[in-house]
Amino acid sequence: MAKWDEEIATEYVGQPLKVRDGGPAMVVEWPRALTHVHTYGLLTPFFEGLKEGKLLATRCVNPVCAETRRWLPPRADCPDCLGRMQWVEYGQPVIGTVYSFTMVDYAGLGVELKTPYWQIDVELPDTATIPKGYLLHGQAEIGMKVRAMFRTEAPTHTILDLYWLPAAKG
Repeated sequence: MAKWDEEIATEYVGQPLKVRDGGPAMVVEWPRALTHVHTYGLLTPFFEGLKEGKLLATRCVNPVCAETRRWLPPRADCPDCLGRMQWVEYGQPVIGTVYSFTMVDYAGLGVELKTPYWQIDVELPDTATIPKGYLLHGQAEIGMKVRAMFRTEAPTHTILDLYWLPAAKG
């Protein structure tokens, strides 16, 4: 079994995506072997929020819907009642709990992070889902508290603009 350093620093090693159109639906160029033009459509507020240091989720506000917790990653429409979801912002600081984790040695195309890094699943209060992310540094442990951080300077315009740090104890 390999022994990993407790302080594994993860840094973004790719190039930020070029924004073609900022609104109302953000459109970005996603360069690969050819340029792939992709729209975030109704999920644009999520990526705009990351650039501003805000974590946004969606919530169903249909009074007959059984699920009232937040969804992250966000959904444009409720998977239960198919109604349009409403945007809600997490209060700062955003503190979650590591639900599970894995060490990533090879991230594959499109995840431009220096390896190895800890991919973590983060349980958040009042949230129906458990989103994935990455721990910028430190050793991941189930049950550890983590704090959401945002790449607001030179954002990548991807989910990689959200990362996690161990939360201060106390």
